[in-house]
Amino acid sequence: MSTPATPHRTVLLTEGHGEPLAGKTASCLLRYRASDIVAILDSTQAGRTADDLFGTGGTIPVVATLDEAGPADDLLIGIAPPGGRIPQTWRPVILAAISRGMRIVSGLHEFLADDPEFVAAARDRGVELRDVRRNDERDVAKCQPFREECLRILTVGQDISVGKMVTSVELARGLRARGVDAKFIATGQTGIMIEGDGCPIDRVISDFVNGAVEKQVLARQHHEVVVVEGQATITHPQYSGVSLGLLHGCDPHGMILVYEAGRPHHMGLPHIPLPELGRVIEAYEALAGFRGGGRVIGVALNSRRLSAAEADVERERVRRELGLPVADPIRHGSGELIDAVLALAARRRGA
Repeated sequence: MSTPATPHRTVLLTEGHGEPLAGKTASCLLRYRASDIVAILDSTQAGRTADDLFGTGGTIPVVATLDEAGPADDLLIGIAPPGGRIPQTWRPVILAAISRGMRIVSGLHEFLADDPEFVAAARDRGVELRDVRRNDERDVAKCQPFREECLRILTVGQDISVGKMVTSVELARGLRARGVDAKFIATGQTGIMIEGDGCPIDRVISDFVNGAVEKQVLARQHHEVVVVEGQATITHPQYSGVSLGLLHGCDPHGMILVYEAGRPHHMGLPHIPLPELGRVIEAYEALAGFRGGGRVIGVALNSRRLSAAEADVERERVRRELGLPVADPIRHGSGELIDAVLALAARRRGA
């Protein structure tokens, strides 16, 4: 995907993965970069629309072949599967796109540019293979003070894949709509594709995660507010390391906790139940206390499994339980969470 300033005609490849979780990259790009997307390539869902599959993207068509997609500049890998590997059945499609002169964009852990067949085909055709997660971060955190006038907000999760990126984007956009100079700091491949900059934190060598996040904040601390996209969660036994690096690297003034209602266990670990939200908050605040001591100031509810009425009941339950503002940024809007951010900013100015 190009940067927002230079849109390309993009085909999203989701073959056989037209569901919101596996296809979360496609889903988010359809929500925030729909004007760039000409088609979704998935022969198992051909004839449907983006809205049918992902609940966003309107009437962007789902097609079975590149021919049906029409003229396009990019083929973008629209899934984020565990392990981050390119499905073997997709190789002919990728090679066909290269032969058409299309740039191939991937946010997976398995790099296009490390595949000899893809590299040879791209060289012959003169096209780019873009691996969004490739990076050369090699700096440890210096832990020097940030500009205090820049409010730092971090989204954190009860689990992985709950909507931290969407919440972060919605917060930054909502703040800007209220006249606040806010910047979204992308830390994952999809966020980078949406924003046009950022750092793929889960692909950074572990010693340098904190430093990579610190650099992102330092480069953007001239803004009034930075909203840092969280990754994974400190409570997930498989992915907790990246979450702690983010927390200490950006040293947030405030955090927004994101969770999905109705999810009983950690994703991919059905034998490990999710901890209660209150315990997650306690853990994040305790670890944040080793730096500036940021607190959780609001809760973003992902209510995709619930009806509107059920979501309202859940929202009120969590408000009572935690004593914090709660909203689903998509269903309810992010206004209540933005109010919490602005209230924190006002308290800090008055301190």
